[in-house]
Amino acid sequence: MPDETLRLPNSIFQAVFDLGDKRAAKITLPLALREPEIFAEWQDDENLVSLYVGYDEGQLHLDLDASGATHHFHGAGGEPSENSPWRDLDTAVLLEWSTALASNFFERMPELMEDIEEAAAWHEEGYPLYVCETEPTQLDLIEVEIEGEILTLPWLGSGGVSQDHVDGDNHPIALLWNPVDGAAPDRTIARAWLDPVTGEPVTSAEQDVDWSAVGLERDEVLSWLEGIYLNHHITPDAEIELVHAVLERMGGLDREQ
Repeated sequence: MPDETLRLPNSIFQAVFDLGDKRAAKITLPLALREPEIFAEWQDDENLVSLYVGYDEGQLHLDLDASGATHHFHGAGGEPSENSPWRDLDTAVLLEWSTALASNFFERMPELMEDIEEAAAWHEEGYPLYVCETEPTQLDLIEVEIEGEILTLPWLGSGGVSQDHVDGDNHPIALLWNPVDGAAPDRTIARAWLDPVTGEPVTSAEQDVDWSAVGLERDEVLSWLEGIYLNHHITPDAEIELVHAVLERMGGLDREQ
């Protein structure tokens, strides 16, 4: 387990964006549905917004493009379903709100996503505030807290390594290694994934690895991989936090209207 005392302190970052009309904020969600987990993805190649709205009882997934919106549900266990896990009246309001939110987000694409990416880059450079370039219009100030990363050393073994996403449940990755400096890593020496129960990272070493050739002990490699996995696959980065905060403002969930 990486040493949590090596985690950098959290930081506060502010960004000013043009969020459009925020029409979803004018829709009042049912009391039981007012604290969703939300996230959205902009798929530039398809000109498509995918919105995820989650609760303990299940999830609503909504895709929206220029031709309209489609949706489906997931149960509490993640299984897809055409049937809503909520009452009909509550579902109707949730769909109205989600469609309005996705439409607002879609109308601000790709400019808003480009601004978010630029703001995240500013945060990486150490700046505390980002202001988008825009014509005179109503703007929103967004404030997020960014969790600090765990300080990790660069790869100190022989050769070079890289990470590769692999198919499977619980977000698995493979650590690839090549003993030749500058050559593309091509041999899997370890893996990491999320424990579905605890949400914590789990690591394992591959069989028949010559750790003396790798230049580090097995446990050293696994500890290093766990820190890398925490930083890059679990700890939300500035871009993720900004997207989440933008959606909350657009949807009227952060009470800062």
